[in-house]
Amino acid sequence: MSEDAVVEPTATPAVKRMRLRYAGICSRCGASLEAGVTADYDRTSKTVACVECPARRAMPERAEESAAPRHAITPGAPPQLEVVDGTAGGSAAREFDRRHDARRQCVQANHPKIGRFLLAVFDDPQSTTAWATGAVGEQLLGGMLARIAGPTLRVLHDRRIPKTTANIDHLVVCSSGVFVVDAKRYKDARPALRIEGGLIRARQELLVVGGRERTKLVEGMHKQLGLVRAALADQPDVPVQGVLCFVDADWPLIGGSFTVQGVSVMWPKKLKAMLAEAGPLDADRIAELQWQLHEAFPRQREV
Repeated sequence: MSEDAVVEPTATPAVKRMRLRYAGICSRCGASLEAGVTADYDRTSKTVACVECPARRAMPERAEESAAPRHAITPGAPPQLEVVDGTAGGSAAREFDRRHDARRQCVQANHPKIGRFLLAVFDDPQSTTAWATGAVGEQLLGGMLARIAGPTLRVLHDRRIPKTTANIDHLVVCSSGVFVVDAKRYKDARPALRIEGGLIRARQELLVVGGRERTKLVEGMHKQLGLVRAALADQPDVPVQGVLCFVDADWPLIGGSFTVQGVSVMWPKKLKAMLAEAGPLDADRIAELQWQLHEAFPRQREV
């Protein structure tokens, strides 16, 4: 593409074919439409209509009524969620509690006389404490997102990926699109981009944190992005972007953020600034997308 080429933005379709979440009335023929049937929803007039609608019946109308749809209804749009839905870090905190309690019970059962002493002297293994560390990172980032949330920036925390034990830390819907945000807490470790290859062998972009390769974090984000894009397959004009947000990391004073394999890597304040950028989505569309993502990725079950 030449530098002078101009790419026109893709307009959002005015009419969307969807399954109705609520019963309505066809704006063209007046027929009742039950919840769950497929119909056309007009975002502009906020009305629904049959997919194969017969011609509207000729009915006498007053002149002042003819300019507006006779059967305009509250849109078949989803019910509103709170601007922040879910509990940040909930799954990680519950997993830490589960592992911590299981270890405590095991030690006390195997060593009834000195179990309490052993628990007091020896800490939980790193495989257990990592869940507590992760929960704190999610909670810190969740607090920042809650402070900037509103009608044009909606957040879903700790979302369950159906048929798996995995979760998505944060989904943010704002005027510039949908952001899949994974909170990471590597205290005092510096994230960096490492490039390998490029001449004899293929060029590779690697994520390094504190001197150790952590590219698996990027691979995990790409899996989440694939699921979110599939859930929004009927909304192809909505950008979906992945972010690895490192809390308490050792970031340099100048620069620091980067992109690795298409995934943005940054800190909370940088993420806050990016989410504040203007975009084409309005408050109604943002609320609709939040609900659609909520249906695809429900809240985690609290036990």
